[in-house]
Amino acid sequence: MEQLAGTFLVEAIVWGFPNSFGVFLSAYLQDPKLSSQSHASTLLPLIGTLSSGIMYCSGPAIYPFTSRYPRHRRTLLWVGALLCWASLFVASYTSKVSALVLLQGVLYAIGGSLLYAPCMSFMSEWFVRKRGLASGIIFAGTSFGGLILPLIFPRLISRYGPSKALRILSVAFLCLILPTVPFLRPRLPQARVQGPRSRGSNKSWLKDRSFLLVIFANTLQGLAYFVPIVWLPTFAHELNLSDTDSSLALSLMNGFSFVSRLAMGALGDKFDPWLLALGTTVLTSMATFLLWGVLSRSFAGLITFGIAYGFLAGGWSSLFTSFVRPLAEDDPLLSTSLLGILMLSRGLGNVLSTPISSALSQARSGSTSTTSRPRMGFDVAGGRYEGMILYVGTCFAASGIIALLGWGLQTRRPVSSRR
Repeated sequence: MEQLAGTFLVEAIVWGFPNSFGVFLSAYLQDPKLSSQSHASTLLPLIGTLSSGIMYCSGPAIYPFTSRYPRHRRTLLWVGALLCWASLFVASYTSKVSALVLLQGVLYAIGGSLLYAPCMSFMSEWFVRKRGLASGIIFAGTSFGGLILPLIFPRLISRYGPSKALRILSVAFLCLILPTVPFLRPRLPQARVQGPRSRGSNKSWLKDRSFLLVIFANTLQGLAYFVPIVWLPTFAHELNLSDTDSSLALSLMNGFSFVSRLAMGALGDKFDPWLLALGTTVLTSMATFLLWGVLSRSFAGLITFGIAYGFLAGGWSSLFTSFVRPLAEDDPLLSTSLLGILMLSRGLGNVLSTPISSALSQARSGSTSTTSRPRMGFDVAGGRYEGMILYVGTCFAASGIIALLGWGLQTRRPVSSRR
């Protein structure tokens, strides 16, 4: 129980910061010292994307290391925690956009990767039969952090400014993480973890067509999922909503994502994950087109979209262990390696989504001077977000098509091969 609670807290803090970065992005874009710098409108949105994307993409490199050298896992926890704190603390003293990208984006991600990877390695040892439920609880930590932090950030930013607010948050990060690290530990004895060679060294699982479809669907989902998380506060600002209202929309999105991750983790232990993936991607695509594209012309419409999007799309990552289980079975090292592959593909989608969405928004940026009340969400800021909304909805629809193919492939398999 201590392991589960500790990992949940690490998840909430480490991933909660990138998931709530939209609040800081809105503040940065409104700060003349930052927004007036060259390429600021393109570079600033990359901070949140890089901080989460690099943590995702580092999985295939760090997870095998933690499996091969398990005695170093607890050292990585301490080093990662200190790097995360240092990145935020030093970033609070800079006014250069490029430095913010390197510190708050890249260095934070490196520290977060070192802190997070051992936690996932420990989880594969502690949970086998109820791994789907356990992963759902742990992954829900991201949404929990995304629920709480957007309510805290605006108050700190409005009172102290973004720089001092970031400094305060860096100290709070350290005070919360350091007492948690001692409770994060392995279940298996050291010698046993380094015992028989894992089947993860056998690459035959890469030829599994079902797993390859999981990777494709996961990448497409990642290309879309993070776009509203990054841009929702800025979209709300274009609606002339207050900082409190825009933060509330993001907070509710993450809050219902918390519920979704818990539910999807539990359902993944009982139902075909392909069927669950099909439902969540198709419904999210519909919600994006209808609720964001049509109804989000007011605060009520934006709140409705945030709730629906969080609930429908937020639980996707809780399906990872359900997809991995038939291949890894009771091999914790192979399970960790496969999770790393899925996190890499999701991270690639995450990193690419921000420059794509930034380019789509800037394509109509010359039309933002309209003063008329928008008739639909597509019309907000003179249609600046229309391409972005269409992009997100289409990516989810494409991911749904892949999920349908995966479900069809799964149902044609012999029952004995679906274990």
